[in-house]
Amino acid sequence: MEISLLKALLKNISSFFNLQCHENKTSELVQKYYQKIEEILKLIKPVLESVILAEVASDESLQKELAGLSQSVDELRELLEDSHPLMSKVYFVMQVESLFAKVQARSLELFELLKSSPEGLPDELSSSSLERYVQKIKHMGYERATAILSKVIRDYAEGSEPSADDRSKIADFLNLKSNQELLIEAVALEKLKENAEQAEKMGDLECIEEMIALVTHMNDKFIEAKQSQNPHPVPIPPDFCCPLSLELMTDPVIVASGQTYERGYIRKWLDLGLTVCPKTMQTLVHTNLIPNYTVKALIASWCESNNVKLPDPVKTLTLTQPRSPDLTPETSPVHHVQSSSEDSRLPENGNTLPESGDHSLESCGQSSDVCGINEKSTVGHQRTVSTSSTHSDTSLSQELSHEANNLSATHVATPSSSDVSREAASDPQPASISATTPATPLISPRFETRPRNPLWRRPSERYGLKIVSSPTTETRPDLTGLETKVKKLVEDLSSSSIDVVRNSTGELRLLAKHNMDNRIVIANCGAISLLTGLLRSTDEKVQENAVTTLLNLSINDNNKLTIANAGAIEPLIHVLETGSSEAKENSAATLFSLSVIQDNKIRIGNSGAIKPLVDLLGNGSPRGKKDAATALFNLSIYHENKARIVQAGAVKYLVELMDPAAGMVDKAVAVLSNLATIPDGRAAIGQEGGIPVLVEVVELGSARGKENAAAALLQLCTDSSRFCKQVLQEGAVPPLVALAQSGTPRAKEKAQSLLNYFRSQRHGNNGRG
Repeated sequence: MEISLLKALLKNISSFFNLQCHENKTSELVQKYYQKIEEILKLIKPVLESVILAEVASDESLQKELAGLSQSVDELRELLEDSHPLMSKVYFVMQVESLFAKVQARSLELFELLKSSPEGLPDELSSSSLERYVQKIKHMGYERATAILSKVIRDYAEGSEPSADDRSKIADFLNLKSNQELLIEAVALEKLKENAEQAEKMGDLECIEEMIALVTHMNDKFIEAKQSQNPHPVPIPPDFCCPLSLELMTDPVIVASGQTYERGYIRKWLDLGLTVCPKTMQTLVHTNLIPNYTVKALIASWCESNNVKLPDPVKTLTLTQPRSPDLTPETSPVHHVQSSSEDSRLPENGNTLPESGDHSLESCGQSSDVCGINEKSTVGHQRTVSTSSTHSDTSLSQELSHEANNLSATHVATPSSSDVSREAASDPQPASISATTPATPLISPRFETRPRNPLWRRPSERYGLKIVSSPTTETRPDLTGLETKVKKLVEDLSSSSIDVVRNSTGELRLLAKHNMDNRIVIANCGAISLLTGLLRSTDEKVQENAVTTLLNLSINDNNKLTIANAGAIEPLIHVLETGSSEAKENSAATLFSLSVIQDNKIRIGNSGAIKPLVDLLGNGSPRGKKDAATALFNLSIYHENKARIVQAGAVKYLVELMDPAAGMVDKAVAVLSNLATIPDGRAAIGQEGGIPVLVEVVELGSARGKENAAAALLQLCTDSSRFCKQVLQEGAVPPLVALAQSGTPRAKEKAQSLLNYFRSQRHGNNGRG
């Protein structure tokens, strides 16, 4: 017997027993699992202690089980040791049950192996005695949540809503029974998502996103139930309700994100150590609470007009606030979620690329034990009437007159991006690929006939890859061997054997994604013209390899011109129209890459690329839609392309993609903002229902999204009195007031211009119809 393995396992078991899992600060959920794990380890430990004293023959299978069991026990110890009241309960349960199942299975296998040992075991470990241990472990049952969680997550990802019974079981088991508990769970999952993105654990990332979708859905249903219990005879204007308590506010205050909350609730939220805005999930740059006298006065006026009594804030806080974990901000292990915003105003210098299609995403089942889900969930788009649509003209005038006095102290946290590479990188490279990954904001409840979209989550997918130039001091490697290899591969591109061509394009594809030297050498060896010809190959794999290689080669600015001059634009359009899903995605991404050069914008637009790009935008895969939107954005910078994009029907798809579940809000808004500068674009936005969602982005979007949405609304309102009236009816004033005080410089300018225009309209300056 390998004594060191046994001793290591016993040490890990002892370390587990030493965990302090019975303290008051530990949740009942953690204690429950600790007790079950402790129970099985107490059965195992005396057996191992007896075995270590006996001379049992060493066995490879036995050593394997001992090592595996030791690792699982140690992972369980770390998991429980790292647990805290503000962790994700969904993620914790799926992890702990997976590890417990491993411990149970390995313990059974260990005992079976010991039973089969011919000799060396002490008398107390007879075959019958070991069999009793086996039966005890087999029948060691406990209430497992993984089965129902996995089923509900999988079904929801496939478009089937969980039943009320299933939601109730999950809420009861995980103690997610209040709006605040659900929001805390969402914050915890967002942090896990951020960590997975930074570590490039794509399998874990997909699972976590599906958990977020489920939790968001549960929160939506909780809000719906709360709405149905509204005791007041009239609906409460949505902006009068605290996003945390779901109750009418009595002491509204503004936080750094510009959102308004009931003082007692947001103070308790901050006291837990949560420094993100519950409504937008933006990081709060400070925790100052600014009284919102405007909203307070409007609530008082509304209550008086509708004979509604203001609730007692102390009583409401006591009744509806969930039990607070025993945790202070100083000791909280939960870090705030850093919100990030993709820059929809892309540079013209070629320093931004869409996602390369050359990637390898592990399926959830392969890379993580926590779930086995691969599909992405979608949720329907729901809207609501905003506050000012219920206001009288007097209320609107009051809001406008007080805006500067009451919102001057608000700030919006500046989002920053976390870099996640989609290109495979093995060693330090001259071309470092990064991408922004925005965090996921949640929406506050809205007590109206149409609740606001509850899924204002920005995409986990990367928006663009950014090139970082190679340091000038870097020593260039000897490229002789590489050139020899590439020349042979380029020669093989002309082979009559489809297998040889397929292999050659595949190897060039891999080389092109690794570093800038490879891209330069491949281009210098004459590969681009041959790869362009292979874009029309009838072999699907050859076509996919060729277009992806060109995409990766286009990261080099000199190659952008070479690819376009090789006549690649028309073949790329052919791939867009006839290729596989992956080929279409990478064709759109290549067109975007080429279009950062002004001349190429004109050539691509004149070559008929816009119609197939719009088709991909409407009917492609999720990644294909993102790549199409990115390409259309760049093309829309050239004025002549704007009308083509509108005529191709892009506005309808762009408005549909404003549903946050699609993960493309900022991209869609950026394109719409450009299209709103022409009459046909404005008409299409109004006709396709774009105004309500643009207003929603001004209130709930990212910093850049708000900026572009405000710019689009300014174009719409100054062009049409009808559009102006609709924007006001959608409740644009409160979010515009906040944006004018706390947005980006451009956003402030657009918001203030729009507010000034509203004022001028009220003083008799009529807009054009």
